[in-house]
Order: sequence, then structure tokens, then C-alpha cells
Amino acid sequence: MLKKTLIAILFYAPFINAEIYQSNEDFINEVFAQQAPKPGVIWLKKERKKTVADILQHRPGFLRTRYWADAQQSVWILEETGKTKPITVGVVIENQQIKFVRVLAFRESRGWEVKHSFFTDQFKQLSLTDDGMLSTPIDGISGATLSVNALKKIARIALYLNQQRINGQ
Repeated sequence: MLKKTLIAILFYAPFINAEIYQSNEDFINEVFAQQAPKPGVIWLKKERKKTVADILQHRPGFLRTRYWADAQQSVWILEETGKTKPITVGVVIENQQIKFVRVLAFRESRGWEVKHSFFTDQFKQLSLTDDGMLSTPIDGISGATLSVNALKKIARIALYLNQQRINGQ
């Protein structure tokens, strides 16, 4: 019996701290009022891959990503590791600016404060500067530095990839 319990604990341990706040599908349906467009795909070609790696400060863990777009806005669901586990974030972009950001899943043991609107509201109306940075600084949260950095990276990547999508590059 003890052996089975230990196996169960080891198997489920990665999911113990996971908090799923909203599924990707529900987020997309919410943004597009239940009329979600078919997803598009953007590939990380040579220059794109380098830019995304520069933003992440490590090699990206993906070669392509899906997005959903209509004439007004686009939705990006991206993941970045906080300290050791991925944080899943939905980013909505309209007119090359962030409309809003939402943490969809948080798997870390610390830094969960980034899910709250007091933090995510800072991203509203942000765009990319000419040098690829966010147009306004984001205030950090004491004890959540790695989670804050992960969300800033995701916001930059979503804005960058949206530019690439619009420019057809």
C-alpha cells in the first residue's frame, strides 16, 4: 500500500501546485463572443527565432505558435517558465496595443499574485517601442520577480509576433 501511495504522489506531484483559472478554449470563446475564428499559425523562422530568443533570454521551446484573429483583434496564448514551471497567459491585442492580459494557468509555488488585475491591468494599452521593449515600465511584485518577468516576456513576444503577422513577414 505504501508503495502505491508513493507512486501516486510522485506521479501527481507536478500537478499539485497547478491552478487552472480558465481553459484556453474558454478564453478564446470569451474574447470572440463564442465566434472564435480558425487559428492561424506563425512560424519562428531564422530572424523571428533570434528575436524571440533575445526576449526570452533563452532558446524558445516552440517552432511555431497558434493565434486567433479577426479584423479587430488577435489572441495569443503563450507559456513561459517563472522559476521552474510554465505560466500560461492569454494576451489580447488590438491596434498594436495590448487590450488585456490574463493568467490562464499558474503552476509555480510562488509568484501567483501576477494573476490579479492589480498587476495585469498595467499591460493595458502597452505597445512595443522601436527597440522591442514595452512602451511603459511594469511595476514588480515583491517575491514574484520571476513570474513578473515571465509575463513581461510573454507580452513582448505577443506584440512582436502580432507585428510579424500584420506585416506578413
